Amino acid sequence: MIRFPKKKQDISTETVINTIWVSAFMAMIFSLPPLGIFLGIYFGTGNLIIGAILGFSVHFVTLAFSSRISKFLTLILS
Repeated sequence: MIRFPKKKQDISTETVINTIWVSAFMAMIFSLPPLGIFLGIYFGTGNLIIGAILGFSVHFVTLAFSSRISKFLTLILS
C-alpha cells in the first residue's frame, strides 16, 4: 500500500525553475550529440550500422557521466 505523507513540503519557485532548466539542458546534452553523429555518418557514408553503433556509444558514455554533468549544470545555473 502506498502511504502519502501528510506534511506538505514547501518548494520555492526558484528551485522548480532551476530543476526544469537543468533537466532541459541535460536532455539536450544526452540526445543531440549522438543524434548528430548518427545522422552525420548515415547521410555522409550511407552506413546505418556504423552510425547507430557510434551514436549509441556516445549516448551511453554521456550517460555514464550524468551525475557530474548534473552537478556542473546545477552549479552554473544556481
